[in-house]
Amino acid sequence: MRKVVAAKLHGIHVTEANLNYHGSITLDPDHCEEAGILPLEFVEIWNKNSGARISTYVILGARGSRCCILNGAAARTCQPGDQVIICNSIYIPEGQITEIAPRILTFDQANNVVERLSYHVGVDATGRYQFSILNEAGDRQPIPLLTGVG
Repeated sequence: MRKVVAAKLHGIHVTEANLNYHGSITLDPDHCEEAGILPLEFVEIWNKNSGARISTYVILGARGSRCCILNGAAARTCQPGDQVIICNSIYIPEGQITEIAPRILTFDQANNVVERLSYHVGVDATGRYQFSILNEAGDRQPIPLLTGVG
């Protein structure tokens, strides 16, 4: 079994940090449902501002609120306004990697969804893996790669 990305909220902004609540991350149910993140599911949170990485579980906030609230100990890792990446994962047999299409949502400063993307893995005629990122229209998106400079 391999642990792989199932969904990602990329670049969502922290709206609050609540040290006195008993743990978790509170997210807008609209964002969770669209990406495929379940309530009580464990997620990884990566803070783009500080580099902090934590794991906690999801609770649902008010629908349409666009909230991203770090609670309890997690509140120590993020400040309101920080940009974070929230990622859930699943375990699958390696042979099923071509059967999934993880959903990725990207966000603006107000936590409105800007892009809806998906990851796809295929296998070419020689048996090598091929990776692509598609937008919601099904168009291939550029894959960020270093070009050897610096």
